[in-house]
Amino acid sequence: MNSAQKYADFFETINSKTPLEEYKEFFDENSYFEDPFQKVTGVVKIYNIFEDMYIKLFNPRFEIYEVVSNENISYIKWKFLYQVNEKSSVDSFIGISRIELSDDGKVMEHVDYWDAGSNIYEKIPLLGSIIRYIKSKIHV
Repeated sequence: MNSAQKYADFFETINSKTPLEEYKEFFDENSYFEDPFQKVTGVVKIYNIFEDMYIKLFNPRFEIYEVVSNENISYIKWKFLYQVNEKSSVDSFIGISRIELSDDGKVMEHVDYWDAGSNIYEKIPLLGSIIRYIKSKIHV
């Protein structure tokens, strides 16, 4: 199993009990992480992003659908599933992560690509109405 697939397996199985030491097995000390809401450098800051996710959401998790690799660059297609609280329904969205691996197989860069507008902002009542209206006006 190549390093990208091992990382994808880790990504799919992380949870609120995954210790920092396990993140350090996959991320370099100076790894860079970016998604539509944050840009951080360092494995501890990356760990803190995921820990915060487990505090703010109920049962967040990733399902991995595809891993495509070419030398030290990999793309991982995933679905993020979550609930706002224990009683809410499960919501989800699809994203892609671009992963750059070092020669020793550690993640040097993890950049997530997903639509924050459709998946987050449009779900906020007033803001969502405005965004949907704008999208309807520019849609061809």
